[in-house]
Amino acid sequence: MQRIYFDHNATTPLAPEVLETVVSCLGQIYGNASSIHYFGQAAKQRLECARRQLAGLIQADPREVVFTSGGTESDNMAVLGVARARAGPRHVITTAIEHPAVLAACAQLEREGVEVTRLRAGTAGVVDPAEIRTALRPETVLVSVMHANNELGTIQPIAEIARITREAGVPLHVDGVQALGKIPVDVKDLGVDLYSMSAHKLYAPKGVGALYVRKGTRLAPLSFGGHHERDRRPGTENVPGIAGFGTAAELAARHLTVEAERIAGLRDRLEAAVLDRIPQTGINAARHGRTPNTANIYFDGIDGEALVIALDLGGFAVSTGSACSSGAITPSHVLTAIGLRAERARASIRFSLGASNTEEEVDALVEALEASVNHLRRISVDA
Repeated sequence: MQRIYFDHNATTPLAPEVLETVVSCLGQIYGNASSIHYFGQAAKQRLECARRQLAGLIQADPREVVFTSGGTESDNMAVLGVARARAGPRHVITTAIEHPAVLAACAQLEREGVEVTRLRAGTAGVVDPAEIRTALRPETVLVSVMHANNELGTIQPIAEIARITREAGVPLHVDGVQALGKIPVDVKDLGVDLYSMSAHKLYAPKGVGALYVRKGTRLAPLSFGGHHERDRRPGTENVPGIAGFGTAAELAARHLTVEAERIAGLRDRLEAAVLDRIPQTGINAARHGRTPNTANIYFDGIDGEALVIALDLGGFAVSTGSACSSGAITPSHVLTAIGLRAERARASIRFSLGASNTEEEVDALVEALEASVNHLRRISVDA
């Protein structure tokens, strides 16, 4: 049976060029990048090459890029690091639709005595910048708003939010994990102070990420050890993984515009066919700009997990939401935060397309969806 992957927001397969880079480094570049001998300096060169490649994708100074173990560590480093670097009363602003890596970090800050405001996103899945302005206080030390939502694909007005935070003198952290490589990212034009990234959403290995830290931004360390990554993040760097991340960033920069247009066409084809052929369906948060690859569709009268399983048995990989929250009994916090009732939230499926998907695969998915939904609705009525 042919298996087709429509869950690229959870993770992506390695691009062939990335795999070649990683394997080459594993076999040949085995020195410690902190060593001064030939082997160490060879590793250091690959590390700094990747830093330049990633910085080029986001229009940053390479010295402002810190490599981490992934998006979660990058989010934690930003949220906890900025808040803990300040003394006295502290207040953090975030949104109700953030990734658990940000929400859990904020919950930890609350346990440490920091006040946290979680703004709603409205039915469009987009935060109103005016609400951020209203929520600011003299003791606000950080605002954290994701660039693109992992379940809906909705894109937040980051540049507008940044103008507000910059006027107030408050650092702005942006979780860019689901935006990087899908839409153009220019950290200077956006005006952000910190920007989180993850390699495995970009056809690169898992276990590698990065955090853009604007020069002058104060961060308290989360871990302690050596002087790696300009004293931001101790520990011997994962050079093969980082080199793969660099190659993926270079590929994304080269193909972003054309690939985004192609994938958006596939997403629109999927959504139009579902709405035309399957009754009692709709697109969640479709009224605002979204990343080109993401569709979140509800199928009323269906249990989302059952539909995911039915599609998987037919060879199609999709999800009900964030992979980090799979197995949760409660409905998606993102969907309920934008006003969906629990039943519709549980009946919603996320489809996230990627480089390998084709029109033929989308059409086959629609056929499988129509058959699976009809079957599940029929047995639900019979029960």
